[in-house]
Amino acid sequence: MSGNLSSARSGPDPRRSALQVLNILDKGRKTLDRILDEIQTNDPAFSRRDRSLFYALTYGVLRWRGRLDWIIGHFSRPPIRRIDPKVLNILRLALFQIVFLDKIPDSAAVNTAVEMAKSVAPAWVVRYVNGVLRNAARGYRDIPYPDMDRDPATALAVIHSFPEWLMAKWLHRFGIETTVALCRATNTIPPVTLRVNTLKASREALIKAIGNQVEQTHPTHYTPDGVTLSGLRTAIPHMAEFRKGLFQVQDEAAQLVTLFLNPQPGETVLDACAGLGGKTGHMAQLMRNRGRIIALDSNNRKLSRLDAEMKRLGVSTVETRRVDLSLPPRRLPLPRFDRVLLDAPCSGLGVLRRNPDTKWRIKKTDLKISGQRQALFMENLSRLVKPSGVLVYAVCSMEPEENEAVVKDFLNNHPEFVMDIRGSGLPPGAEAALDERGFLKTFPHRHGMDGFFAARLKRIK
Repeated sequence: MSGNLSSARSGPDPRRSALQVLNILDKGRKTLDRILDEIQTNDPAFSRRDRSLFYALTYGVLRWRGRLDWIIGHFSRPPIRRIDPKVLNILRLALFQIVFLDKIPDSAAVNTAVEMAKSVAPAWVVRYVNGVLRNAARGYRDIPYPDMDRDPATALAVIHSFPEWLMAKWLHRFGIETTVALCRATNTIPPVTLRVNTLKASREALIKAIGNQVEQTHPTHYTPDGVTLSGLRTAIPHMAEFRKGLFQVQDEAAQLVTLFLNPQPGETVLDACAGLGGKTGHMAQLMRNRGRIIALDSNNRKLSRLDAEMKRLGVSTVETRRVDLSLPPRRLPLPRFDRVLLDAPCSGLGVLRRNPDTKWRIKKTDLKISGQRQALFMENLSRLVKPSGVLVYAVCSMEPEENEAVVKDFLNNHPEFVMDIRGSGLPPGAEAALDERGFLKTFPHRHGMDGFFAARLKRIK
């Protein structure tokens, strides 16, 4: 895909742009985040209104794909599996507008879909698209859904639009009431949450500075430096306060993880899977830009962006290194650290609010594979923790295979480490997210934030 969301001939078009993104996702090579990062969603010719519609369509179809496919299947003679993927995405886009977007007339959604179909399919398929959508627009409210009493996993999968294997898993673990609450919370559009860069500003000063650029601002409930926004009038990259480095965009759950690590000024700290540097920047401000932070990633492009991000924030204590954490410890050219954060690669099932494409990409078998990789990273990094040092293991997942199971196996094989929550740095009230074993666990339906897990381990010898 080129950097533009639409062709030069037609100009920016939110529906065609959303279709392009969905078609690229179907190829399975890139995540939604990466696709959106690569394309020019900030094209000046793309109006604020069109950009909003583009995001609503893209995320909406991914969020509700399961239910949309059930409706399509009711009105389509060929089964879903036999529909050309590009045609299926056209049907999904139009049906999402019909079912979920009140301000778009059904006729406009159908007509636009027919025009898009003309560019990818023969005339008989165009007629098929027109027929399915017109029938669906008239009758989607009356179609039957799977019976909750007889097959709750299938019913929840269709009604709330989740993979059936995940519904069966959550039902076994949580029961129906909690699973429904978790599904509903996961399907809501999450707020934009910032973390004030306290090296440059206070929360009160930032709220005042951006007040005319958003409809509402609220201090976060659990973390001391967070702000939630609604009704953005200015795109975040265009805010002067962003360019000046006064904040980073970061969910409250991710902020809690760094507070749980509790890095101190003057310490030597490792951010082992730093990514784009959200937690790296948080570490630096908690350390008051004093000490040494080494940020690792296996991707040079991410590290380059992390360097630029630290410059924007005014952070001078971060060194970046490209490292493959699957290598044996003797091949990791690193010192020992006071604190190590392993924010490990995982399924991402705790951040489905923000990454709904993950619903349809992750398989049940992936959880075991992720757990094995996480255990390997834990094993290798444990050698780098100083005596009396702290290792925090974190994932944006709520699944036991990536959570308790990884920590339990690690502790069974490493008597030199114990669970430790004293001095965790969690602010008053945030202890509510700790369970009886000392694990930090956040959930969208309980805490109004992403689903994260973290364990704080101390090296005692």
